[in-house]
Amino acid sequence: MDKQFDILKANRLLILKIIDGLTIKQLNKIPTGFKNNIVWNVAHLVVTHQLLCYRFSGLPLYISDEMVEKYKKGTAPKNDIDLEEFEQIKTRFLSLPDKFVQDYENGTFKTYRSYTTSANVTLNSISDAIEFNNFHEGIHLGYILALKKLV
Repeated sequence: MDKQFDILKANRLLILKIIDGLTIKQLNKIPTGFKNNIVWNVAHLVVTHQLLCYRFSGLPLYISDEMVEKYKKGTAPKNDIDLEEFEQIKTRFLSLPDKFVQDYENGTFKTYRSYTTSANVTLNSISDAIEFNNFHEGIHLGYILALKKLV
């Protein structure tokens, strides 16, 4: 599982490198043909990882219910966020994978409630969730690359 954790952390660092230097206006911009922006994609990755790995394991999340409702699958930005809020999102984006590894290594994940994703992949274990989450993060890396070209 160490390789999966390395992939998660590397992908998140890559995303932050890709968006480094963009203004908060660019991060909030929703280009024509898209329903979300870069900010939403980054926050969505935080939320999705928490849901796939913690919620379906019956564990409390390290993020607020408000954040879940704002950035879960099927949502779209209702208004722009400011730089301070984005910095808070980035902090979670970088720090929660380390907390996750620690929880995993401490044996925190004991059960898992099966879940079928919108990609029609059924997750039956925390290992399945970790692997699928990395796939999901790769998809959103692609969206972020496309959005960056248009902002």
